[in-house]
Amino acid sequence: MSDLVFTINGESSSATQFKANARQFELVVDEPKELGGTDEAANPVEYLLAGFAGCLNVVAHLVAKELEFTIERLKIEISGSLNPNRFLGISKDQRAGFNAINVSLVPQTTADSSLLEQWLTLVEDRCPVKDNIFNQTPIQIDLKKSNIEVFS
Repeated sequence: MSDLVFTINGESSSATQFKANARQFELVVDEPKELGGTDEAANPVEYLLAGFAGCLNVVAHLVAKELEFTIERLKIEISGSLNPNRFLGISKDQRAGFNAINVSLVPQTTADSSLLEQWLTLVEDRCPVKDNIFNQTPIQIDLKKSNIEVFS
């Protein structure tokens, strides 16, 4: 199969809010009030964690099907801790991103422990979002000047 390309595009609606389009879906990103936002939507790092959880969900069910067992229900809890000082420009002593991310998967299934260990290994190995968080991904950020004219 050839590479799939996923694209997000959007526009800032305020200093803390961004409205994006992903295919036919609108995503709203905002910050909580304590970070200057209006708290109308999840913030960027919460979307990252939600994307990770959603990806784990898809891969978990796909792998379970391949291993010929059924997941009746899957609870996923993900938490990440980060120090906001670098993001806020207060200090460069900490990294801007998460210091750690903790994931808890709780499948309801009749699969035995041995099969679940195999399942978890495959899920971790095949989750694209985990791969992007865990491994360095080349990122290129280009700056393009807007052609907005100011009328007096």
